[in-house]
Amino acid sequence: MTENPTSTRILIIDDEEQIRRFLRISLKSQGYQVIEAETAGKGLELAATQTPDLIVLDLGLPDADGQSVLSELRHWSSVPVMILSVRSSESDKVAVLDAGANDYVTKPFGIQEFLARVRNLLRLPRATEKPDAGIYDDGYLRIDLVKRLVSVMGDDVHLTRKEFAILKLLVS
Repeated sequence: MTENPTSTRILIIDDEEQIRRFLRISLKSQGYQVIEAETAGKGLELAATQTPDLIVLDLGLPDADGQSVLSELRHWSSVPVMILSVRSSESDKVAVLDAGANDYVTKPFGIQEFLARVRNLLRLPRATEKPDAGIYDDGYLRIDLVKRLVSVMGDDVHLTRKEFAILKLLVS
């Protein structure tokens, strides 16, 4: 549970600069620290390295669908995730909420309601996360699920996306 906004980090993953700017200004005016990513890849990297207290995630990203980002994130993190999307169908909302999102806000949105939802999500208790979240290491094989790095006995192994996905599935 995070109580002090000045120590609270919010990661915004959205490809629209205007939305990120609007959210940055609004959140900073409330005392929150804001981290931004315009792609899924950068967002996952920042989620792993910056340990945000909340992630605001758009579903329509240029390099991946937001639902796949959420799915990958849920393999190693319990950080609250608010979906922010133009998709407004009930089936879209249900699918993402069932996949692990904590809230869903449809664009366009009112900033006061958005900020109230942020405060609400930040009040939720969080499961404690392992410091090596996203890392599988059995002494022989080491897999960084976020950076997509694999090594065997300390030697780097280069895998295709499909090979990595299969390996990830096997160790999950």
